[in-house]
Amino acid sequence: MLGFLIRRIIQSVFVMLAVALIAFMMFRFMGDPVNSLVAENATTEERDAVRERLGLDQPIWVQYGRFVGRAATGDFGLSWRNARPVSTLLSERFPATAELVLVAAGLSLLLGIPLGILTALKPNSFSTQSLQFLSLIGISLPTFVTGILLILVFSVWLGWLPSFGRGTVIDVGWWSTGFLTLSGLKALILPSFMLCLFQLTLIMRLVRAEMMEVLRTDYIKFAKARGLTNRSINFRHALKNTLIPVITIFGLQLGGLIAFAIVTETVFQWPGMGALFIQAVSFGDVPVMAAYLVLVSLIFVIINTTVDLLYAVLDPRLRVDNAQSAH
Repeated sequence: MLGFLIRRIIQSVFVMLAVALIAFMMFRFMGDPVNSLVAENATTEERDAVRERLGLDQPIWVQYGRFVGRAATGDFGLSWRNARPVSTLLSERFPATAELVLVAAGLSLLLGIPLGILTALKPNSFSTQSLQFLSLIGISLPTFVTGILLILVFSVWLGWLPSFGRGTVIDVGWWSTGFLTLSGLKALILPSFMLCLFQLTLIMRLVRAEMMEVLRTDYIKFAKARGLTNRSINFRHALKNTLIPVITIFGLQLGGLIAFAIVTETVFQWPGMGALFIQAVSFGDVPVMAAYLVLVSLIFVIINTTVDLLYAVLDPRLRVDNAQSAH
């Protein structure tokens, strides 16, 4: 297990170096940053002074090394649009995105797994057919269309839930949370459901397919022959093996929730990192774009490494394979 962890850490370092290179090249190919930092009538001497102060007169490999070193400490420079440290902007927006993704991930698991089990155990019932039809719609509809429909029904027609914003938030240290206020909780419902809908249907269909496959295996037939109850067979033996691939998919999709929260935050005007990234793209704010790319990639790497470790813990066959390969 230790050797597996070391290999994963080394791979993660190379992945982050590659991502840092891509983020660094954005500065090189998206225009001269000096033009955004000086007046239009600036002299050549003033432009050269700014370029020297930013280190842009150094060789490209030196600039890349400095960029990686600063990024490792969370220093991505100043935003060209807001003239504020990028790390400060991200720390202000991160709690909103984190809470949205946390609620969406929780909903997808709490609803997707039970619904998947239900449709697997009763494959020919009316409820299963209805859920399969609704899940197909949930996968097929574009995310922004779902969001607009939710706003139309629950905000415009019924007036039950807010259509935009985060509601009232409370600062707990540097973290601003909407979990502690009623308006903050109500504001979370529509965007979190919109964000989780695709993941929910994916998990439901995956659990259904895996559970039906497990129920056809020989050891389940043997368990039935021994006279074990259906409850014990379904939830103690079958479900345990069903959830192993679900953990992998959920881990990958969790990173996707963070990356693709951009659409949800745009539809509901949610003040998170995705909305900040859209503003940066519109303005050409390269430091914010580069920092967002590095941060999201780091989250992906951490999640994937954690999922691989959990997979090895839950599936003994992987531990045996790793031990054999080590010898």
